[in-house]
Amino acid sequence: MTPFATRKIRLILELRRAGISDTAVLAAIERVPREGFVPDAFKHQCYEDTALPIGHGQTISQPSIVARMLQALRIDRRHKILEIGTGSGYQTAVLSHLCRRVYTIERHAPLLHVAQDRLEALQRRNVTAKAGDGALGWTEQAPFERIVVSAAAPDVPPLLRDQLADGGIMVVPVGDEYDEQRIIRVIRAGSTFEAEDLGPVRFVPLSPGLGATGARQTR
Repeated sequence: MTPFATRKIRLILELRRAGISDTAVLAAIERVPREGFVPDAFKHQCYEDTALPIGHGQTISQPSIVARMLQALRIDRRHKILEIGTGSGYQTAVLSHLCRRVYTIERHAPLLHVAQDRLEALQRRNVTAKAGDGALGWTEQAPFERIVVSAAAPDVPPLLRDQLADGGIMVVPVGDEYDEQRIIRVIRAGSTFEAEDLGPVRFVPLSPGLGATGARQTR
């Protein structure tokens, strides 16, 4: 048993008590070593239900938020998923256990490079990543059955919404950086979009353009 195993078991129990009932999501979280996605200075907190800094003004989201958002996506093993905001790569790794293919975009290339190395070390072969402006989505690979956004937008991003497949679901935090933010689930039915409020949340803002540069793309 690893030094973090007991803490991980405790976290999974906490997630269950918090209302996470999707067994596939819980199993995926259990399979991903969160200690490998946080800076050394914060490893002792890696299985606490808290967000932690990862550099460039970004954070690794608290596990309960990751679990809530992924549960809300209703992911199927056949799905192709777009993730906006790779960050540390932690949620990307969890997603890779849940679906057929993950396409992930990060605006800070140095963060992306580290995340790619972590995913490669875990042999997560069903992830394609690039540095770019997440608000623009990934038109070359659209449509996507599922889209998850890991930063708060002022409103549901129209370019991302339009990259949903018919019947697709997007989960996105919406709200101002200094005001209330809500998790919004958007479901596409043909040319119409139904939005559902899933409750309060707190994320860093979805910023346009590229952050720190030095991009590379891997498959």
